[in-house]
Amino acid sequence: MTELRFACDAMLGRLAGWLRLAGFDASFDASLAGPALAGRAREEGRWLLTCDRRLTALAGPRVVLLHGAGVEAQIRELRRRLSLTAAPERFLVRCSVCNGDLAPAAREAVAGLVPPYVAVHAARFLRCAGCGRVYWPGSHAAAITRRLQELFGG
Repeated sequence: MTELRFACDAMLGRLAGWLRLAGFDASFDASLAGPALAGRAREEGRWLLTCDRRLTALAGPRVVLLHGAGVEAQIRELRRRLSLTAAPERFLVRCSVCNGDLAPAAREAVAGLVPPYVAVHAARFLRCAGCGRVYWPGSHAAAITRRLQELFGG
């Protein structure tokens, strides 16, 4: 089965972030609107997610008009309408900021990019192939994982 890929409109930045945290390829560019956004979504084989009824007419068949207010309601809609599921082993494998893939990074390679305490004590590091942002398993990762399990019913 082909993995679902998304393009989120300018009103859905938070949703894009949570989809990325759940492991989905979710593009988001607040500067793209209307025909440009719809065209890019089609070209890249993405489902266009939008709250704008007018945009659905431009998007073609792979569009979801979301009615829910807030990420929780929007993910419920996507779960229902696209049978969207997220596997826990795919959580936290994409950059929540730029959508890039995260890859293991050596402590020495990222030591100057993280707080000194983290550089010494973190068990492992991940670095975004797109923007270079560094991630490590702090208490925030456990909280995010719990929230993803709540959102995706796992």
